[in-house]
Amino acid sequence: MRLKDRVALVTGAASGLGLAMVERFVAEGARVAVVDWNGDAAAGTAARFGAAAIAIRADVTKADEVQASVARTVEAFGRLDILINNAGSSHAKGPFEAVSEAEFDRVFAVNLKSIFHYCNATVPVMRGQGGGVILNVGSTAGNRPRPGLAWYNASKGAVHNVTKTLALELAPDRIRVCALAPVATETPLLATFLGTDSPEMRDQMRGIVPLGRLGQPEDVANAALYLASDEASFLTGVVLDIDGGRSV
Repeated sequence: MRLKDRVALVTGAASGLGLAMVERFVAEGARVAVVDWNGDAAAGTAARFGAAAIAIRADVTKADEVQASVARTVEAFGRLDILINNAGSSHAKGPFEAVSEAEFDRVFAVNLKSIFHYCNATVPVMRGQGGGVILNVGSTAGNRPRPGLAWYNASKGAVHNVTKTLALELAPDRIRVCALAPVATETPLLATFLGTDSPEMRDQMRGIVPLGRLGQPEDVANAALYLASDEASFLTGVVLDIDGGRSV
């Protein structure tokens, strides 16, 4: 098992990419803290894995709730080896000036400020253990922006930038920091990215992906497993495109 005796904390873990990562990590021997703003959904997810998972309800934009979730994970499992900053949000697809200030603030709070809070809470624990892995979920939109998602694109570009910066800052502490950059993937956010979730829009999206399909949560979970494992021990600062060739 590639993650035997490791402990991971995954945000946005009750659905979509986060759920797929929880499933994959537990299957590879990890114990996982399932963190989500929806406490009932987190509890339902964690219950599937028995003693290998705990559920934690937390607002990832609130420093006190983030600190409490990290403390609860360490209390339950004795350590924290892998942090997955997966929680994400987007504004509706449309012209940049149609996005309200409240929507802008929400997107940056969930997509970027949450990483600020979780790194501040987690890095001291990892330093004390002699190392760890932080994976941030970005997007191909952060590398190759699409019109209609201006502020989402910007938030994910910032995620990629901070990933590389933290990789440099934390390398002396043996903490690796990488990012995952998926293309449009079958998750609850897909309809937001497409504007309208219709067969025509799905065909249009498939048409710009060289491998001819949308991403699946398992595609991202498999990449996360690799980056979190010892097989990637010499990788840090990497933004890994999971996009069927879209970014080539």
